[in-house]
Amino acid sequence: MLSGKPYKAFGEELLAERQHAKEQIFELNSLRPGQIEERNELIKKLLGKTKEKFFIEPPFRCDYGYNIEIGENFYSNYNLIIIDCAKVIIGDNVLIGPNVGIYTAGHPLHYEMRNKEYEYAFPIKIGDNVWIGGNVVINPGVSVGANSVIGSGSVVTKDIPENVVAAGNPCKVLRQITEDDKMFYFKNYKF
Repeated sequence: MLSGKPYKAFGEELLAERQHAKEQIFELNSLRPGQIEERNELIKKLLGKTKEKFFIEPPFRCDYGYNIEIGENFYSNYNLIIIDCAKVIIGDNVLIGPNVGIYTAGHPLHYEMRNKEYEYAFPIKIGDNVWIGGNVVINPGVSVGANSVIGSGSVVTKDIPENVVAAGNPCKVLRQITEDDKMFYFKNYKF
């Protein structure tokens, strides 16, 4: 599965690992809102790697957990789904909006291979300082470059370079991020 080769997801071993993750996720999503420390401890046990400062708004879903790495100062809003059949590596200072899906798994185009229950998985990498808007879908094998912004509702099917605003279905680069953007929303305020 992790090598990018075709595999069957419904074998006993992978099914048991997903069931184990689901038990942890059920517990995590069932905690009261004020139980942040308990939630963070469960996340640290579930995910492959975390740093010290992160906040994941429940509900959260993933397949295995151990294939996910999140950087420092990570934040995700409600309903983050990560299908982590391959590695998902997320950098520092990443913001993820609500209802985002990060999917490393895919299925064969030809029905005969799908009917034999084969699938594949390719890793996803999200660089430092990335903002992913609500309702974005990131497909298998995609990288999002550092400092970029992915507009709400985008479907990311190809790599996105660093320092750009990208949006759409399929997601395309709209423009570079410049120094003028630093104060765009705050031009009437003094800091």
